Amino acid sequence: MHFICPYSVVPLRSSPQERGEQLTQLLFGDLLELLDRNGKTWSRVRCIADNTVGWVLNKQLLEITPSEFHQYRQHYAYCLDLMHPVMTENAYIPISLGARLPDFDGMQFQLAGKTYTFSGLAVFPSDLRPSSALVLKIAQRLLYAPSQPGGRSPLGIDAGGLTQLVYRIVGIHLGREPEHQVLQGEGVDFVEEARPGDLAFFEDRKGKVEHVGIILPRQKIMHSFGAVRIDKLDHYGIFDEQLQQYSHKMRVIRRVLPPEPAQIENQAFQSEEVKNQIELF
Repeated sequence: MHFICPYSVVPLRSSPQERGEQLTQLLFGDLLELLDRNGKTWSRVRCIADNTVGWVLNKQLLEITPSEFHQYRQHYAYCLDLMHPVMTENAYIPISLGARLPDFDGMQFQLAGKTYTFSGLAVFPSDLRPSSALVLKIAQRLLYAPSQPGGRSPLGIDAGGLTQLVYRIVGIHLGREPEHQVLQGEGVDFVEEARPGDLAFFEDRKGKVEHVGIILPRQKIMHSFGAVRIDKLDHYGIFDEQLQQYSHKMRVIRRVLPPEPAQIENQAFQSEEVKNQIELF
């Protein structure tokens, strides 16, 4: 049995209870597979996009047919607006950056027999080419979003959620947590060799990878810490210039973006059509 998330943001929890830890958030259009039930209230599901497993309230899920699941998995667009509503009849559902529009035709899509209209900024995955410039442009949309454990939206996001959301839009599928993301890509030996769009990972006192950020030009980093912010980065870690101290200890740098020709490294796109879309940010 398969489901789709029909609401703006839905928590996926570690246990079938409201006080269960929020492992991640489902955004509008996310697809799920049923694994188990707990009475009539909760379902244990697997997120199709990243295999995260957790519990969600049944009333926050919409069941879809196998043919719909296949169609929605293959054909969709991403919302590029920070927040924008989808409209149906007299209802407005605000969706956020990175939400999926299933079987979107450029103006409309259907769910459970209802026609939804979306007039905001959207892009089809096939129209995007991964690049550092595109990563940074999308990431900047989330600057100052408050930190929230398990969060994946502009209203609350954690470090792994930030990197996963941004890179997913450009076609790079990362794991949900920093400890999973650090296993992807290729290693970069020195911070001086890092490029914009590389990922920097940081460890706790026990040596476990527990934080991640997106490397920016001029040895800066964007990460979620209190809020999505920009700090200084060096070989030791993240330096908080306001407090004049290090907040995170460097573990490793990984490169997950494909190679870019030097002459286009600081350009957003090759495609003029996509360029016109992103320029509307």
